[in-house]
Amino acid sequence: MNIVHLHLLLNHFPVIGAIISALLLAVALLRRSSELAKISLAFLALIGAMSVVVFLTGDPAQDALEKLPGFSERLADRHEDAALVATVVTGVIGALALGAMIVYRQRAVPRWLTMLVLVCAVGASAMMGYTAYLGGQIRHTELRPSSSLGDGGSPALGAEHDEH
Repeated sequence: MNIVHLHLLLNHFPVIGAIISALLLAVALLRRSSELAKISLAFLALIGAMSVVVFLTGDPAQDALEKLPGFSERLADRHEDAALVATVVTGVIGALALGAMIVYRQRAVPRWLTMLVLVCAVGASAMMGYTAYLGGQIRHTELRPSSSLGDGGSPALGAEHDEH
């Protein structure tokens, strides 16, 4: 396994994990379950740490891909910029979730805090999803918008070609 494989393997965890965290927090709110809220906080802390690890594997993965035909520096830079923001946001949410777990280890997590963390988890999910979409465009040309044709891309899926 090389660094590209590692990046591709690990990058799914923050994306899917942020969504799962948001769903768990929603269920915790509906059930008024402080225990489930605490589990969700722990999961968010783990996802925050994992997002940092994934980000750190990104540069070495890019270095390996730069040599391949059709590689787009512009697409990689867009992905990296989005990844930085998503990683910082998810990392901060994870650190705050860890702090909340410590503060509320012996008492119930307030509903307002569970709701606030849910909103943050939904935002992190959106950021991670967008980052993943941009990352997918680097090697999956079918995800690229047709405007990137001049940059080694291919038409968007379903785009019509005029052969005349």
